[in-house]
Amino acid sequence: MDFRPLSEMDGSDQALLDEPFQPFYNIFGIKPVLVNQSNEYNRDVFMERPLMGTLLFDNNASDARDHAANERTFLSWLRLSVYMAIVSVAIVLSFHLKSRPSRIEEKVALPLGIIFWLLAVACLISGLANYIKTVTRYSRRAALVQAGWKTQAVFTVVTTTIVASCVLFLSTNSRTR
Repeated sequence: MDFRPLSEMDGSDQALLDEPFQPFYNIFGIKPVLVNQSNEYNRDVFMERPLMGTLLFDNNASDARDHAANERTFLSWLRLSVYMAIVSVAIVLSFHLKSRPSRIEEKVALPLGIIFWLLAVACLISGLANYIKTVTRYSRRAALVQAGWKTQAVFTVVTTTIVASCVLFLSTNSRTR
């Protein structure tokens, strides 16, 4: 990977940086980081200067599609994390299925809410770590688009917790009838 300072860029790279397009979210005018991919680069792409600069990759073969898929995967993990956090707050604030919560519902509400909140944080960390790892490997042209065992473990724990909570909700509801 070749990260070149602005003074060492050739004409085509400089023309790319001088484009008049200024997105509304780049309020500080931070220049993008041009990532020229090769297998000899061994630094972390997210630690290059400027730190908040947009990463511009060469679009060879299916790179644009792969980057978009990686971003969608991260956004899916982010969405799952937000849903889990909302469920956590809902459980803590109003964990009851009838007008007044039973004694069991009062005892279970806070621990179950904390579990869902911790799983929301775990989903966010897992998605971000997977995104950063994949983009770093894309920069070295060594990415293999798949989830690792850590991602599978987090997803398994989240799935098991959701199913167990549904069973708990249904069993609590059946006892109250």
